[in-house]
Amino acid sequence: MTTLLATLLSHYRRHPAQLAMLLLGLWVASALWSGVQAINASAKESYARAEALFTSGLDRLERLDGAPLTRDDFLALRRQGLAVSPLLEGELTAPDGTRLTLIGIDPLTLPGDSAFATAGSTDELTGFLAPPWQTRLAPDTLPALGLDAGSAPGATPELAAGRLPPLSLAPSLPPHTLVMDIAAAAALLEAGDRISRLVTAPGVLAAVPPGLALTRATTLVSPGQLTQSFHLNLTALALLALIVGLFIVQAALGLALEQRLAMLRTLRAIGVSGRALVAGLALELVLLGIVGALAGIAGGVWLARALLPDVAATLGSLYGAGVGVELRLPWHYWVGGLAVTLGGLLLAGAGVLWRAARLSVLDLGRAQAWRAGHLRQLRRMALAGAGVAALGLALWAWLSRQPAGEGLAAGFALMAALLLVGALWLPPLLAASLAGLGRLARRRPLAQWALADLELQLPRLSLALMALLIALSASLGVNSMVGGFRLTFLEWLDQRLVADLYLDPPAERFAAVHAWLGERPEVAERLVTRHGESTLLAVDAEGASRPLSRPVSLFGLTPGERLTPTWPLLATLIGREAAWRALGEGEAFINEQLAVAEDIAPGDRLTLASPDGRATLAVAAVYPDYGNPRGEVLLAAPVLGARFAAPADSIGIVLAPGADGEALGAALADAFALGRDALRDQGEVKRIATGIFERTFTITRALNALTLAVAALALLASLLAQAAERRRHLAPLWALGVPRRRLLGIQLAQLGGTALAVGLVAVPLGIAITWGLVAVINVAAFGWRLPLHLFPGEVALTLATAMAVALAAAALPTLRLWRTPPRPLLAEEAG
Repeated sequence: MTTLLATLLSHYRRHPAQLAMLLLGLWVASALWSGVQAINASAKESYARAEALFTSGLDRLERLDGAPLTRDDFLALRRQGLAVSPLLEGELTAPDGTRLTLIGIDPLTLPGDSAFATAGSTDELTGFLAPPWQTRLAPDTLPALGLDAGSAPGATPELAAGRLPPLSLAPSLPPHTLVMDIAAAAALLEAGDRISRLVTAPGVLAAVPPGLALTRATTLVSPGQLTQSFHLNLTALALLALIVGLFIVQAALGLALEQRLAMLRTLRAIGVSGRALVAGLALELVLLGIVGALAGIAGGVWLARALLPDVAATLGSLYGAGVGVELRLPWHYWVGGLAVTLGGLLLAGAGVLWRAARLSVLDLGRAQAWRAGHLRQLRRMALAGAGVAALGLALWAWLSRQPAGEGLAAGFALMAALLLVGALWLPPLLAASLAGLGRLARRRPLAQWALADLELQLPRLSLALMALLIALSASLGVNSMVGGFRLTFLEWLDQRLVADLYLDPPAERFAAVHAWLGERPEVAERLVTRHGESTLLAVDAEGASRPLSRPVSLFGLTPGERLTPTWPLLATLIGREAAWRALGEGEAFINEQLAVAEDIAPGDRLTLASPDGRATLAVAAVYPDYGNPRGEVLLAAPVLGARFAAPADSIGIVLAPGADGEALGAALADAFALGRDALRDQGEVKRIATGIFERTFTITRALNALTLAVAALALLASLLAQAAERRRHLAPLWALGVPRRRLLGIQLAQLGGTALAVGLVAVPLGIAITWGLVAVINVAAFGWRLPLHLFPGEVALTLATAMAVALAAAALPTLRLWRTPPRPLLAEEAG
């Protein structure tokens, strides 16, 4: 076996380019897959730390009127025998600008099994409670403070708010989080006797104390739940890149096996059995796969480190989920990356091994035996594509009967079926087109030869062209979805951000600020908003009641002359104006997420938990609410305050014509000593939101570009692999007097025309992918649907990309042909 393996591997010593392409395909495929899995693994590790620490495992109490809780509230409840614990939360800014979450706790009153109480070493409890106190933080927070793990213990870094207590490392804490005694936190935050909330063990409080709102731990959504769809989409893109990379591998393996036919015949003739030959080829695959997989995993770690900051910013912006920018990879990541790459390699090489096992010794001596069944293969591909298309139609029919918002896995299966149908039907379609064009070009010998020659190349180019089709279709689909999302998002921002200024006054001064603004002549409207929480208990539709227990957000706004004409509505019962009148009279709007998830339509009635027991509301309209992961019920702000005791939290200020917003902001600051962050203008809000959006899709665009690059490599690998044979085909034409420049033009026209045909097939396939993403995947993953936007520029870019990829891949073989002197070219023909 050692001798057999050495003999098989000797082929790559004579053809190093094939070995390079084989390893390159394994490397890029494994790197993209491993990189995304590293990002997912690191993010999930951060979620696990966050879920173990934060209030997703504790009930919490807050004041109904929105005013801050105080130490006196805590003491009063403790004297009543309620096992509550105070929590103080705020933000600090690190020297490098990173926002750090500061949490002050009282470990003596926390529930005994809470991770708050056990964060860090229990031996340090005395040091934690007594001056100079301690600051517990995760090691991946140290770079923001300009420290390393060796110098951090006991350090007291200086921040803008003051000097931190001595640091103590606690790996169980989430990134960018500081935990210290509540007294030390209050001093840094200048909070006085204010506390953020009271927490208690789940289910301890049977009744809610007067004046307080209780949020049960079971109603809090964990970061892992919120971000599941995001990571699923990343995994789907990485799997697509892995599949495209394996096309390179399969093409290189097929060519290497075909070029070793004489060697295989000799090995069989001297007594090597077919079983031993297949075992040797399989062992060769495993050895090459291990090398490529290890290189790919190393490249994936580098890619993950490059992309993780953007992913962390995306998840923090969209979901408030803290993700560390340092990779934390469990052992199963390395094993899984190696297993997936080797499994994909063996799958890609299975066809080659099967053909090698079935061919007889005599057949091994004829290179054309590998292409003799190409027409049969085209028929089988067409039939397989028809079978997959039927499966896709069955999936679509099944999805159309499912409740909206379900079937995410089936949706991805439908997208995979679309891509697979396009890939399977592409070679038969190209072969039929070439045969038809060949009949039309009978009177033009050179054109007919070029078409016949291209048809001869098709078996070897098929895999690369299929990879290019998949990459182009996915790129068009994803880019169109992102472009449509961007267009819709910006339009939605313009419609919803109608006030000129947005003010967040302190709860205790809200009434005074509101009255003061009412007396200012430069203020045309005051758009008060309120927020609250409730539980959806039942939905009444068409006389039937469905009991539920779903936590929902409550949002109250002030219908105004500028707000109501622009606020988008997706569905109403009897028209837009009537819906707004109904809202003012106490009916409700619901966001699209809630409507999709619970199949609610205008005219249905909702039963919500309220301070008075139950509140019944009629649904007047459904509105879009992009980016919100939760169901939301919208009411007029006065109604929300009266029926659900929801506190007011912000004021949208509509300025009178000609009013000076900066002067009003300065007057507000002077009158109420408001901080500079309390007042924001509309342009700043839009700028921040747009920046968050653009960074959100950085990873998507990067993976898209990398997948296209992998497809280009697949095409380049196929062209380089058959470069020598191509020169032998072109040499007779040159000897007959066809100028070399024209030969080069023929070669470029062949590949450019084929790539253009692939691009033309990719356009309708990409549009179908776009539809699937916005109408199936997005609804199932996020609960809301995007409008379908088609961009002619993206279509033109797809066609241009197909041509550019093909011509770039053809550049090196064409350059080699141009530089080949006449004598070697004739020698190629003679050989």
